Amino acid sequence: MSGGTPIVRVENVVKDFRPGFGLRTKRVLHGISFQVSPGEIFGFVGPNGAGKTTTLKVLMGLIGATSGTARILGHDVRETAFREHVGFLPENPWFHDFLTGREFLRFYARLAKVPRAEREARIDTLLAWVGLAHAGDARLRTYSKGMLQRAGIAQALIHDPQVVFLDEPMSGLDPIGRVEIRDLILRLRDEGKTVFMNTHILHDVEMLCDRVAILVDGRIRWEGRLEEFEREGERKSQVVLANLKPELAERLEQRCQAELRGHGERVELRVAEKDVEGVLGMALGAGAEVVSVTPLRQSLETIFLSAVEGAAGGGR
Repeated sequence: MSGGTPIVRVENVVKDFRPGFGLRTKRVLHGISFQVSPGEIFGFVGPNGAGKTTTLKVLMGLIGATSGTARILGHDVRETAFREHVGFLPENPWFHDFLTGREFLRFYARLAKVPRAEREARIDTLLAWVGLAHAGDARLRTYSKGMLQRAGIAQALIHDPQVVFLDEPMSGLDPIGRVEIRDLILRLRDEGKTVFMNTHILHDVEMLCDRVAILVDGRIRWEGRLEEFEREGERKSQVVLANLKPELAERLEQRCQAELRGHGERVELRVAEKDVEGVLGMALGAGAEVVSVTPLRQSLETIFLSAVEGAAGGGR
């Protein structure tokens, strides 16, 4: 990840909606702030209704913030000229399904003012990147949901933007398609692009993102690199033992507060790092076999659930 002036800067953005005439205003975003650095993949995650898509709509200039500021590439998001450097895939893209995949991309290439001499080569490249080279001349009405998602991603990249905003980019994709799109997102970073990814698929975030922000109830609960969320007191290791006698297992659970799982020949224990040496000594001394010892990092799922539970418990 490179440094420099942030590509995206959001400062104290508040968004209020009035659900209907005479109804009280509802606050959806409560003064959120974050920034995205050049050349990084930034994951913006949260439960349904957290305000993720609202934030993205503010960034895309589709709705205005009630207060606060949002800037992309140094420009206020209410400006328009800089948007030629921005790619966007909405959560539910709409397509003219009578067009072929190639015609669809040609249409958006013209809208994005891609030079005529470069259009066809760019279209061929993108169809190959998103795994649609075989279907470029088929009509969009014949595409599966996953194929339409790939076409939408190709559209977001047609003009070779500096920064790409993807709202649920893995939606509707099968496992092979998800791998291909993950590879494409990593390729964009390798080319120096900045990617802002709105998603609820935590596994993809862990695999792809340089930094993460977790949004809950319109407030950012966590932001940073995943390893920054780890705290020394919470680190554990997984110890797998064989030939563990039942009475020893009970002693380990009591003395070391180990979490024991499994039955039969092998058992798995989750032990605080400070207790690993003692567990191994007790196990070996009782004739058990140590199969493996694996340090465990705090997963994004754990962090996510902690953030959601903290909000539910009144941690606002």
